[in-house]
Amino acid sequence: MGRVAGVLAELGIVLPVAQPPVANYVPFVQSGNLLIISGQLPMRDGAVAFVGKLGETVALEDGVAAARQCFLNILAHANTALGGDLDRVTRLVRLGGFVACAPAFTQHPAVINGASDLAVAVFGDAGRHARAAVGVPSLPLDAAVEIDAMFEITV
Repeated sequence: MGRVAGVLAELGIVLPVAQPPVANYVPFVQSGNLLIISGQLPMRDGAVAFVGKLGETVALEDGVAAARQCFLNILAHANTALGGDLDRVTRLVRLGGFVACAPAFTQHPAVINGASDLAVAVFGDAGRHARAAVGVPSLPLDAAVEIDAMFEITV
C-alpha cells in the first residue's frame, strides 16, 4: 500500500468511482509534469449530493461538505489518471473553487476550506496550494459547489 493510500485508509476514506463528464470535455489532462482535473461537482452515487445556493437553501456546513465531496471526486480522477498511484503527486498546485450563492453571501473561503483541509490531511505539506474561492449565481445541475485542481506529478 502506498503512502497516500495509507493516509486515506487511516482517514476512513474510500475513493468514489470517477464520474464521466457531464458535457463535451475530458475529466483530466496531463501536460508534462502537470495533471489538471476538470471541475468536479459534489457527486455521490451518480447524483449531485448538495444542490442549491449557499445563503439561501444550503447551510454553510453543507457547503463545506460539498467542497470535501468535490475534492474526493478530484482524487478519484487523479487516481485514474495516475494508474492508481497517488504517490506520484508531488504537490497540489492550485484549487479553483466556485460556490453557488446568494448575492449577500461572503463566506466562500470557508466553504472551499472543505476541499483545502482534506488536501492537507491527505498530502501533508504537499497539499498546501494556491486557490481561488469565487461566488457564482449558478452551477451545472444546480450543484452548490464546483472545484477544479492542478497537481504537479512525477512522470
